[in-house]
Amino acid sequence: MGRGLIIVLDSVGCGGAADAADYGDEGADTLGHIAERCARGEGDRTGLRGGPLRLPNLDALGLGLAMHASTGRRPPGFACAHPRGQWGYGVETSRGKDTPSGHWEIAGTPVDFAWGYFPPTTPAFPEFLTRALIKEGRLAGILADCRASGTAIIADYGEEHLRRLKPICYTSADSVLQIAAHEEAFGLERLYEVCRIARRLCDPLNIGRVIARPFVGKTSADFIRTSNRKDFSMPPLPGNLLARAAGAGREVVTVGKIGDIFAHCDTGRELKGKSNSDHVDLTLHALRETADGGLLFANLVDFDTEFGHRRDVAGYAACLEAFDARLPELASALRANDFCVLTADHGNDPTWLGYDHTREHVPILGFGAGAIAKPINVRLKLDLCR
Repeated sequence: MGRGLIIVLDSVGCGGAADAADYGDEGADTLGHIAERCARGEGDRTGLRGGPLRLPNLDALGLGLAMHASTGRRPPGFACAHPRGQWGYGVETSRGKDTPSGHWEIAGTPVDFAWGYFPPTTPAFPEFLTRALIKEGRLAGILADCRASGTAIIADYGEEHLRRLKPICYTSADSVLQIAAHEEAFGLERLYEVCRIARRLCDPLNIGRVIARPFVGKTSADFIRTSNRKDFSMPPLPGNLLARAAGAGREVVTVGKIGDIFAHCDTGRELKGKSNSDHVDLTLHALRETADGGLLFANLVDFDTEFGHRRDVAGYAACLEAFDARLPELASALRANDFCVLTADHGNDPTWLGYDHTREHVPILGFGAGAIAKPINVRLKLDLCR
């Protein structure tokens, strides 16, 4: 019996969602707009990359065809011909454009309820929540209390946080409460404990995630978030792919933030590094060790956190090219009966307004045992256990 490998290229959407206008995202197209900007030379950065977007290995699996099918536009720099894998795009049926929604739907359990959201006001959080968090967390107070970009909010409030040791609390268009604090001055474990309290307080509001955002540095000029981020998610819906694999006695290995997204339920052996490169390395290591019949589920988050939210076209393009260059290693690590699926959970168009996720179709590329070069029609309920 072969093994299954799912790799989520976090935020690598391919445009075209019919309901994008409902989310303010009509016309968003993460991959397509990056390709267009690069073709015009707008994705060039000295010492990083230059010229058209080059993804030969992904294109050979059918990525260009998936992009064309999704939007009706032929993307520049893609051959769009003779794929050697199965290709298509997913239409998310879950509400919202959140990380949990996308991943849970990939695992066969789409979200059919409405998440709770905090409004784009200041303050953003209800008074009862703020009061309880301050009291139970033994805090001097909180800072920010608004919607904000995660990097900008630390620059804006980080120095005051160091003086007063009040955590920085903010949200976004996602169903999330994020809490940033200095890893050394405030303390990493204390930050995690405050987030556990916030998780419990957010449960009645149906908030999808509470995220700990530790950072280091001395001034706004050198503050930087660390890799010790931790997500405190609502428990996943029953009957998802991980639960079924674990229930069947199969070995489960999860890489990156999959453990956090699924609230560490049926996530097996969890492997976590600091970057996409680390997570590819960990996936390769797991492929050498995982028994036949096992399930490996990996998330590569740098596309989203480092470049999508920061609206960095050149960085996003370079990140895509770096993954593409490693795809042959992953393909070579598969055994004869293994099968791999590459997909995404939502979009995050770096050419778009604001700093939030974008509602888009997602590419789906399959290769390995039994793969036939043909399109696959999927409305993103990827029931990969069948």
